[in-house]
Amino acid sequence: MKTRKVPLRMCLGCQEMKPKKELLRIVRTPEGSVEWDSTGKRNGRGAYICPDAACYKKAVKGRRFQKAFGADVGPEVLANFEAVNANRKESVEAVINANSKEMVLGKQNEN
Repeated sequence: MKTRKVPLRMCLGCQEMKPKKELLRIVRTPEGSVEWDSTGKRNGRGAYICPDAACYKKAVKGRRFQKAFGADVGPEVLANFEAVNANRKESVEAVINANSKEMVLGKQNEN
C-alpha cells in the first residue's frame, strides 16, 4: 500500500515546516477581513502558525501576519489566539481519545 504524502506548511513564528494539521490557520477573506479558520478550508489567502505562544509572539513581533497578508491585522483577531488555541487543543485531544478507544476496541474484536 502506498504511503500518502503529508502536506507541509511553514509556521509564521518559528519558520519551520510542519504538517498542516498541526498548525492553526488564519485567513484573509476576499472581502478583506482577517479571521481564524478552524476548518482550514475557507476561501482566501491563508497563513499558518504553531499553537505555541512563543511562535505567536515571534510572529507578532516580526510583523509576519502583516507581511503574509499585505494588510494590517486587527488586534481583536490576534487577541483571539489563546481562545482558538484552547478550542483546538480540546478538539485534538477528543479525536486522539476517540481513535485510541477505537484501536483498543478493534484489537478486542480481533481476538
